[in-house]
Amino acid sequence: MKLVEISSNKFQELAKKSDQITFHQTKQWGKLKESNGWHAYYLSLEEKGKSYACTLMLTKDIPIIKKRICYCPRGFLIDYKNKKILRNFTEEIKEFAKKKKGIFIKIDPYVPYKQHNRDGALVEGGFDNSEAVENLKELEYKHFGFNLMQDTLQPRWMHTIPIKNRSMDEIMADMESKTRQILRKNERCGITTREIKREELSKFKDIMKHTSDRREFVDRPLSYYENMWDNLHKDGILKIMIAEIDFDKYKENVEQERKKILNEMKDRFTKKKNNTIKMNEKKFNSRQKQDEENVLRLEKQLREIENYQYTYGHKALLGGILFLIYGNEVLSLYGGSMKSLMNFQSAYTLHFEGIKYAYEHHFSTYNFYGITGDFREENPLYGLYLFKKSFGGEVVELIGEFDLILNKFWYRTYNFSFKVYHGLKNIKNKKPTKKN
Repeated sequence: MKLVEISSNKFQELAKKSDQITFHQTKQWGKLKESNGWHAYYLSLEEKGKSYACTLMLTKDIPIIKKRICYCPRGFLIDYKNKKILRNFTEEIKEFAKKKKGIFIKIDPYVPYKQHNRDGALVEGGFDNSEAVENLKELEYKHFGFNLMQDTLQPRWMHTIPIKNRSMDEIMADMESKTRQILRKNERCGITTREIKREELSKFKDIMKHTSDRREFVDRPLSYYENMWDNLHKDGILKIMIAEIDFDKYKENVEQERKKILNEMKDRFTKKKNNTIKMNEKKFNSRQKQDEENVLRLEKQLREIENYQYTYGHKALLGGILFLIYGNEVLSLYGGSMKSLMNFQSAYTLHFEGIKYAYEHHFSTYNFYGITGDFREENPLYGLYLFKKSFGGEVVELIGEFDLILNKFWYRTYNFSFKVYHGLKNIKNKKPTKKN
């Protein structure tokens, strides 16, 4: 078997046959990365015209030393349990990368490690892909371990919802009652979602800017999102949804609810007065008092809505999510919300739209993407996990990140320089800005 360089179109056809396929292993992703300074190679392990494994390999020049880093995003599309093919592929891709002046090849395979339930606990008798990890280690791939936090290039822990062979009613029933309640409340509030156009990317950028300021991370520039759009949207891989609230509709719904309760109170009073219904005084007073409290609550809501209308006008932007759609899943990659309107919890509605899209378009999985593997309440990211868990589904743990080292000296030098650079960069980003 020999590793051969193939066209992006041929690679796309081969990759579609793999269960491990994600948007990372596509010609569109390769093109996107090339626009960001990487070089894309499409490789296939072949014998007598048959392909036994393939991968997109990205390389990037390291300044000054004239060497390259090599990265196969989400790993090779290969059977990691087949030692013979994995060994052959490894030997071949090492030689290919060395010719390209690579010092290491990084992979983070899209292969589940062990089966977990939604609480993060191992499923007794569930699948176990430990063999894949051991095979890679045997071939001298350096494993970065079974990390629990989000400290690898791509998330190792994810939360997903199985869609295939389930009805929408079954998917809804699997959600927590609080989640279904919030979804109904958001609909009543006049919250809707829609897909944006390219000229509206600044709206999504604004959402991410507000979110990055709140969560203290550095957001990407608008050009980053524009570049993603230009390379992925036309092929249906990228979809950006935003949530908006219609305050006029919200006000109308609350007024109708208030009017309905007042009519019920009036009708109950008249029927009791005319003795057309049998109701003791205690029960009557309790029902009337409860409705009076609901009316007061709704009148307070109406005043709040009027304040929102005064501040934001008829409509307001609440939040947004950038979805990547490919292969077997719909994946939520980036998302955020406007700080001043976070109480409307638009993320629930946006994710629900993603789930419905996955169901209606016959995808196998809806992927909330990154969580941590630390399921203790003390974990600062525990709330993120609880939010995703509230939609039902299950925890997915991948086998992790590996480096195939080609040059030990330059590998150590690169990693030391990388840590120093990012340490200085983090200090710069955390440095407070002067106010005039």
